Amino acid sequence: QVQLSESGGGLVQAGDSLRLSCTASRRTASNNAMGWFRQAPGKEREFVASIAWSGDNALYADSVKDRFTISREYAKSTVVLQMNSLKPEDTAIYYCAAGLGPYAGKDRSGYRYWGQGTQVTVSS
Repeated sequence: QVQLSESGGGLVQAGDSLRLSCTASRRTASNNAMGWFRQAPGKEREFVASIAWSGDNALYADSVKDRFTISREYAKSTVVLQMNSLKPEDTAIYYCAAGLGPYAGKDRSGYRYWGQGTQVTVSS
């Protein structure tokens, strides 16, 4: 069992930046792809970004491309989502997820473990 813990959410203004972190309880998670998803009120959970176990093959949703960056810090079993130029439509609960294997795409079915989520609110 892998437990994931997110941190870094908060209330910011449009144009600001936030850095979300997700720490895994086991180093085993370093062998798995990691991803970020988000869910806004009344909407389904959607893909944001993912990164392979090797730290490459980063994928992004079109809505966040060129604004968000996903990266891994292996020594800390942590995956980071750097969010720049935030917009009100980025407001959501952000969830970290560990993939079933070393690579995972944009589909939720490719992820096994999920964190509890961290709230990101962007005011206009």
